[in-house]
Amino acid sequence: MSILIDKNSRVIVQGITGRDGAFHAASMREYGTNVVGGTSPGKGGQFVNGIPVFDSVEKAVRETGADTSILFVPARFAADAICEASDGGIELVVAVSEGVPTLDVIKSIKFMESGGTKLIGPNSPGLISPGKAKVGILPGNIFKEGTVGLISRSGTLTYEVINELTRSGFGQSTCIGIGGDPVVGLHYIELLTMFENDPQTEAVVLIGEIGGDAEEKAAEFIEKSMTKPVAAFIAGRTAPPGKRMGHAGAIISSGSGTAAEKIEAFERVGVPVAKEPEEIPKLIGVKL
Repeated sequence: MSILIDKNSRVIVQGITGRDGAFHAASMREYGTNVVGGTSPGKGGQFVNGIPVFDSVEKAVRETGADTSILFVPARFAADAICEASDGGIELVVAVSEGVPTLDVIKSIKFMESGGTKLIGPNSPGLISPGKAKVGILPGNIFKEGTVGLISRSGTLTYEVINELTRSGFGQSTCIGIGGDPVVGLHYIELLTMFENDPQTEAVVLIGEIGGDAEEKAAEFIEKSMTKPVAAFIAGRTAPPGKRMGHAGAIISSGSGTAAEKIEAFERVGVPVAKEPEEIPKLIGVKL
């Protein structure tokens, strides 16, 4: 098994007629993802690399049975696209769009809750269940099917850690980039719960960064509810207070959200924290 996506996932690409949408739709399909269609208002009836285009998500779902959507639309349209996907019957939305206004995200999440739709992102590289499906912009060639789950706030660090895991012989069940914005959809606790209940996953790697208290809350959850081993890496150890480091959510304020505080929270509950990404394979707590 895996979480959120697998070979049976039926994916549509919102914004498929744009440059990025077309490119990544082809890349996902080449990986083996079941990309069944795309949407672009006013361009229904066309095809992009053999993939049918529909005017709306509702029509795409009706015609293809899609259950998953990925957004390649400008930030100012992302919230509407997320809500359209939820209203159209999509179960999982992956928002790659960067720079989506925080208030727009909050409104979108509130709207989605009523329909039971799950959201990954925004500002997310997506997710992958190696050997089964990829929904996002992740480089599929560095992933290997296996038993280690991964949750990350950082896209680039995801690739670095995955490369170390794969090189060391540790394959992955599902890897998710949750996005680095202050407000995102599914976060650590929801995804840790899914991994805890996933028979394929034997251990979890959590990649965090400075800002907010999500990692501290995850540490509390791990202590109370996780039976599977978890290892962590925290980016931003040397970040000065008050400086935003790359992601909109990666900012330390009023003495909270520091790397030291997050590391201490994990170590207090027995979660080993790597100083460098290459240390992760030695800390995950499972044998090959």
